[in-house]
Amino acid sequence: MIAFMEQFSPIIQALLGTLFTWALTALGAALVFLTKDVSRKMLNGLLGFASGVMIAASYWSLLAPAIELSENLAVPSWFPALTGFLLGGAFLFLVDKLLPHMHMSQTDPEGPKSSWQRSVLLITAITLHNIPEGLAVGVAFGAAASGIEGAGVGSAIALAIGIGIQNFPEGLAVSAPLRREGWKASKAFYYGQFSGMVEPIAGLIGAAATVLMRPILPYALAFAAGAMIYVVAEELIPESKCEGHSDIPTIGVMLGFAVMMLLDVALG
Repeated sequence: MIAFMEQFSPIIQALLGTLFTWALTALGAALVFLTKDVSRKMLNGLLGFASGVMIAASYWSLLAPAIELSENLAVPSWFPALTGFLLGGAFLFLVDKLLPHMHMSQTDPEGPKSSWQRSVLLITAITLHNIPEGLAVGVAFGAAASGIEGAGVGSAIALAIGIGIQNFPEGLAVSAPLRREGWKASKAFYYGQFSGMVEPIAGLIGAAATVLMRPILPYALAFAAGAMIYVVAEELIPESKCEGHSDIPTIGVMLGFAVMMLLDVALG
């Protein structure tokens, strides 16, 4: 797989990687064709797993290469990683405040007042938080083109696989509530997979930016990491714990982190 991907430019690699992550989103959303009611415990465990994957990916695939790439810059090696990380979190914080949306466990929307339906607000929230995932994959393939150690094509592929795995429950998290609200399975599936459509777009932007403007690469890697950690802390972990204390999401976090670490070390 690595040899196959190396034949393409970083932008094409990013497109292929994010099309894969989108496909996994669609696969998760497709579960509504099999059942109308999805176990909340299973969904909580999958959300915990997704959190673990994103936490591990943020360090192994994004922050570590950003720090390594910064060692020969005119600024302290920690500066690009710290700055990009905080800017990534701040970006999503501002978007959360400026765009109407709603999380799965909420009854009241966040952001500006809006007449949008609850289902539209829910789809908006998941779609919004898919942007940093697509961006992360695109930036990772852009970093691989720079030739720095620890940011090769194998590491970018590992990130795409990890993001794809954790997209599975995200697709389900959109389509399942819509199905429970009485939507047809086909319509719930459509909007569930639609939430992942933004990832190829964000991936292309991330890859193109890092290839064309190489000096921003460490900042871009850390930006994607900060945005992903913000999603984990602001949405995924709280959502997995919405029904009170349970060990299932915690176990999911541990397993997700372990799987992503294994993927990055084995492929990277």
